[in-house]
Amino acid sequence: MIDLAIADDVATIVLNAPAKLNSLDEQALRDLGRAYDEADAAGVRALVIRGEGRAFCAGRDISAVDPRDDDVMGYLGGLVTPLLQRMARFPAPTFAVAHGACLGVGLGLLIATDVVYVAESAKVGSPFAALGATLDSGGHALFVERLGAHKTLDLIYTGRLMSGAEAVASGLFSRVLPDDEVLQTTTDAAATAARGATAAFLASKQLVTRIRDERLALWESIDLENAAQAALCDTDDYREGFAAFQQKRKPEFRGR
Repeated sequence: MIDLAIADDVATIVLNAPAKLNSLDEQALRDLGRAYDEADAAGVRALVIRGEGRAFCAGRDISAVDPRDDDVMGYLGGLVTPLLQRMARFPAPTFAVAHGACLGVGLGLLIATDVVYVAESAKVGSPFAALGATLDSGGHALFVERLGAHKTLDLIYTGRLMSGAEAVASGLFSRVLPDDEVLQTTTDAAATAARGATAAFLASKQLVTRIRDERLALWESIDLENAAQAALCDTDDYREGFAAFQQKRKPEFRGR
């Protein structure tokens, strides 16, 4: 079950199937995509995704999958990849709360989120060796980029899972926090972002995405920064930010 709540310009999406560690079948993926569409249509200025119970998401729900007729490409290429792309393009800052198992598709959901705050209890890695399967949902790209080839293959071959602290220390995600603090910290960060200059945040989000995906060099990225800054000059929030600074008061951004 996928739950969506919207309040104070923040959408909160909850993976709510704790009995199966929020593992996702085809219908759950479709429902998750619809939740992002609804949040987008509502014009929220920040989004939080989290899991109910002991885990964020343990990956694909394979409880009823027969490997002899499993449509892997339909599931991964037809459902998972488009969903991750939809999440990554969401037009506002996005935050995830990662705790317990964060595996397979669950890891992919984190990769597609802007900021990931990780509980100390989190487990991240590639447990697929026990299934005769391979890491998916963007895990190879994330691990090779942040860990290098040797550590990536070590995790894959051994099935060892990293703790939340190790994952953050390795550069995979944003910040590690005690389990009893991670949800509140993430919620507070999203609320702060929702009161911020949304267009400026999106400019940075797009720049970071291009630098990562296109491997842009320094001067090319600076040219793009200059163009983004010039475009922001025409926004109400840019003018409000300068006015607030000059008048020595706190800015009141409207996301415009």
